[in-house]
Amino acid sequence: MTHDVDIIVVGAGLVGISAAIAFSQQGKSIVLVDAKNNKIKQSEVWDARTYALTPATENWLKNLGVWQYVDAARVSDIHAMHLWSDGLEAPLILADSDENLMKLGLIVENSNLMHALMNRLHALTANIHAVPGLVVKYASCKNIENTEQAVCLTLDDGTQLSAKLLVAADGAHSFVRKALDIATQNKNFNQIAIVANFLAEKNHGDVARQWFSPHETLALLPLPAQHVSIVWSLSTGRAAELLLLTPQQLATRVQARCKNILGALKPVGEVLSFELNQATATQLIAERVVLIGDAAHQIHPMAGQGVNLGFRDVIEVQQMIAKAHALQDIGEKTFLRQYERARKADILSMNGLTSGLDYLFA
Repeated sequence: MTHDVDIIVVGAGLVGISAAIAFSQQGKSIVLVDAKNNKIKQSEVWDARTYALTPATENWLKNLGVWQYVDAARVSDIHAMHLWSDGLEAPLILADSDENLMKLGLIVENSNLMHALMNRLHALTANIHAVPGLVVKYASCKNIENTEQAVCLTLDDGTQLSAKLLVAADGAHSFVRKALDIATQNKNFNQIAIVANFLAEKNHGDVARQWFSPHETLALLPLPAQHVSIVWSLSTGRAAELLLLTPQQLATRVQARCKNILGALKPVGEVLSFELNQATATQLIAERVVLIGDAAHQIHPMAGQGVNLGFRDVIEVQQMIAKAHALQDIGEKTFLRQYERARKADILSMNGLTSGLDYLFA
């Protein structure tokens, strides 16, 4: 069976789903492909994976109709940031009022945001009169071929898809990127990020706090109801030692590192860990293909901007399509070079920021 559409989006993560929604709202016929049907369920337990979203990202998600499905009771605004480094008694303070902003950003759980995106996606696919060409296909990718007029994707169930443009949002181990022999420039930070949630004795005051040491960063991020989320990036050896501790023992270590700034911490939910690497695709486009999200770039979580960077990839393609004339072939390589030029500066500056901060505090 062959399906001809305007755009194929591969990867149904946060960035991939948002891309499918954004392009479908522009009147494009879309097939969203993913190997797994991930059914996200909201839980009373706080999700250890959280994201710091910018106000610009929040507004964009509102425009996509996604934010109406976010559980606002589980979102915490950030009104100030307090930054410490070794040797400094007082923190550097950044406040929203200093910039005449309503807030600096917000913290949202992965499951909350994913649940909202899936609900918006289902609302669109259920209403075929409003969006006649948005289809979700759960199957693994098998082969990619380019013709003069289209890119063809074969799935492992025999389905063949044909489109003007393929958008690869299939993560750090992207099938699309590997199938097209696009290399990555890699940097191993030799660090592991430990993430966990705690109930704090004292009110966090909607302040995000961050401590910098040589090759170490601890972020203490506000969640509702006096909860906090941590992202503690340490050397592989030190992280391995901390991961052997009980959740309460880890809480005690976090308390000590934060000089008991929020009093006693009580563990909530599971403790997770992730190896930290930086990987940037050497090219962001190929014939009728663009790479977005982690398929294009992975960055250190120090700046908390990874998912915002991925959403900005989608926004760039979305804006290009909006400005294109009616007869424009959106898969043409000269057209796609606009995307590569626009996004490289943002990606390189973010890579430079995170690597530079790590080097500076070392």
